[in-house]
Amino acid sequence: MMSSSTTKSPIVDIHTHVYPPSYIELLKSRSSIPYIRSFPPSTSLRLVILPAEDTESTSRGRPVGAEYYDINEKIKFMDTHSIDISVISLANPWLDWVSPEEAAQAAQSINDEVNDECGKFPGRLFAFGTLPLSGGKEVIVREIERLKGLKYMRGVILGTTGLGKGLDDPELLPIFQALQDAKLPIFLHPHYGLPGSVWGERASDYGHVLPLALGFPLETTIAVTRMILSGVFEKVPDLEMILAHSGGTLPFLAGRIESCIEHDAHLKAEGKLGKGRKTVWDVLKKNIYLDAVVYSEVGLKAAVQASGQDRVMFGTDHPFFPPLEEEGEKWASVETNYVAIEGALGSATEEAKGALGGNAVRVLNLTL
Repeated sequence: MMSSSTTKSPIVDIHTHVYPPSYIELLKSRSSIPYIRSFPPSTSLRLVILPAEDTESTSRGRPVGAEYYDINEKIKFMDTHSIDISVISLANPWLDWVSPEEAAQAAQSINDEVNDECGKFPGRLFAFGTLPLSGGKEVIVREIERLKGLKYMRGVILGTTGLGKGLDDPELLPIFQALQDAKLPIFLHPHYGLPGSVWGERASDYGHVLPLALGFPLETTIAVTRMILSGVFEKVPDLEMILAHSGGTLPFLAGRIESCIEHDAHLKAEGKLGKGRKTVWDVLKKNIYLDAVVYSEVGLKAAVQASGQDRVMFGTDHPFFPPLEEEGEKWASVETNYVAIEGALGSATEEAKGALGGNAVRVLNLTL
């Protein structure tokens, strides 16, 4: 495994989540998804954030331990895995479900709390802020402007539905413009997946595997492709996005998507082809960065080839994907991503150092 001692450069985790204590209490007070509660006879708390998780086969969501909400546990995890800096973000479903009347205050409270948590470990923790998406454009833009003034904020985390209609919604353009102007990149993360009917009648036999392994990556791919097709990256040319899970299937399918665009008679008739259009490849190399949470050398090589070795960043997805049993302190899910970087970019090479932390430090300005 690579470590900061062998690379002589920081290791940065840009994909690592928290549920701050106030958010945990908010979910405990709810009876509909998302919620946290126990299911007798067990007294342990379970987190349920998707309808597909509210079933016997998925054990009613996932267990909630201190690693979800105690920032000291985050630091312990970082130390165990030789991680120098983490850029933490509120985990899904963020504040998408909050009422419009409560959105502004909820976002301010959560962002202030996360910023304060980072302040307990200066230099080791930074954060992506959360937007009050249900509050309307003016409320959202105000929070973007406020985030720029919070010491540890380095971007925002965003789901694929945006204001409810997807990321190709024209109503999002002023928000994208505000993020571009504030130089705050979007960390795009899936949550809603694909329609349950896609998985077939036996889906409940397979636990979380189908929606997590396939639904999340395809959700991201579809969302970004819709942005490309609607011209978002021409209208907001310097918008920056970091895509979770190495962009889903976008690196692998980029050529097919581009070919389908270039051969589409409808798009040609609409005047959407030709000079001035950013190709899928242009967007991947100009507007998009990819995390390295793909768990294989094969997948990571596709990410590197699609966007460039200077645009890929290490991540862990902590606190998710822990060992199912006591298998020692280190998590196999994390070690797999270290191994993938070494296999794709070499051991202690400049390219590997970039993916492990140098790229994140540069892109997110991780200095105080």
